[in-house]
Amino acid sequence: MLKRKDQIYAIFVRIIFIIAVLCIWEYVARQELFGERSNLIFPTLEMIGSAFIRNFTVGYAGISFWAYIANSMKLLIIGLAIGIAASFILSGLSMVSKGFYHIFNLVVSIFDLLPGVALLPVIIIIFGIKEEVIVFLVVHAVLWPMSRNVLDGFLAVPKIYVEAGMNMGLNSFSLLGGVYLPAAMSYIVSGLKVGWARAWRGLLSAEMIFGIATCPGIGMFINQMRTNMNNAEMYATLVVIIIIGLVVQYGILTPIENCTVKKWGMTK
Repeated sequence: MLKRKDQIYAIFVRIIFIIAVLCIWEYVARQELFGERSNLIFPTLEMIGSAFIRNFTVGYAGISFWAYIANSMKLLIIGLAIGIAASFILSGLSMVSKGFYHIFNLVVSIFDLLPGVALLPVIIIIFGIKEEVIVFLVVHAVLWPMSRNVLDGFLAVPKIYVEAGMNMGLNSFSLLGGVYLPAAMSYIVSGLKVGWARAWRGLLSAEMIFGIATCPGIGMFINQMRTNMNNAEMYATLVVIIIIGLVVQYGILTPIENCTVKKWGMTK
């Protein structure tokens, strides 16, 4: 009962905060505090709402906004799948081989510090402007933080769990699935959250810097709206980005966390 009240209170506080922010925005927009530029910097909520509808009903240059979203999500899902799978495989190999662990740990430490945008010029020179370049940047964005969390989770597994698994006859690879992965689930879920956030930002950044005409995405749409000074449409697109992020966070990642680490009593 107490937990239910806490959830209701959390929802109530968040709703009040959102309403307060919207009221402040509308007040600033109506007062035209920035003079002639007010409609560009702070368009009214009505203008943003109308632009939100136009984005989905009209699109841009004959292309539906749904197509922009679909293209972005396609590249994102491909990059996430590759990055997450690679992080599990490489982190697992690190626990099997000490030599590989030291090498991979060094590689993670180096590449985790490199922003994907900084690698863009090199990648474009090597591969050209293709969809695969954006997928590569998404993989880069998710692989290293995810691997870092998975490795930290594996190393945090109590030694007694590993010894118990070995006494049951589990070999190195069986230990990964039977001991390391379940015991490190809280770290893995945390890595998924960080990896998803970085991948989402990396995808949009890449699309804004160089849009691919054959596969236009949300980032390219924002850049087109900025170029044409359609700021209301630009803000409406930002709302879509936030909505997608919230859907993934609370519709996918939070249920995964509730069904694993919280259900198993590994976190509050």
